[in-house]
Amino acid sequence: MALNPEYVGRSYGPGAPYEVSRVKIAEFADAIGEPSELCRDRDAAVKAGYPDVIAPPTFAIALSMASAGEAASDPGLGLDYSMVVHGEQSFALSRPLHAGDLVVATTTVESIKSVGSVSMLVTSTEIATVDGEHVCTAKSMLVERGPEA
Repeated sequence: MALNPEYVGRSYGPGAPYEVSRVKIAEFADAIGEPSELCRDRDAAVKAGYPDVIAPPTFAIALSMASAGEAASDPGLGLDYSMVVHGEQSFALSRPLHAGDLVVATTTVESIKSVGSVSMLVTSTEIATVDGEHVCTAKSMLVERGPEA
């Protein structure tokens, strides 16, 4: 089944607020092998001009995946997640996420394109503080392989 093109432009969210914590930043930095002390040492981060430890730029994936998951699981979209491969991911940060940030994410279906039995879904997730300050835009492309692919 092809993805429903009527979903282009549809938005999901904002979701529940998420508080970025020092523990989650350190765990993520450890998981990706990020050695920067700015991700673990508050004093070093403050000395560098940040209000607290900062998250690696790709930390936004945790927030964007949760938000985009709402779109992907919408039955009306018609996405068969068992046939999906991740095609592309990008992040455009206005500033780093840091411990103490309280953020929300809103995902919009940007485009749906079908080529043969393959469908491509592009989503854009805006991550902002609860006060409305833009922090990051995460774009993702999912590729759904059709039965003949």
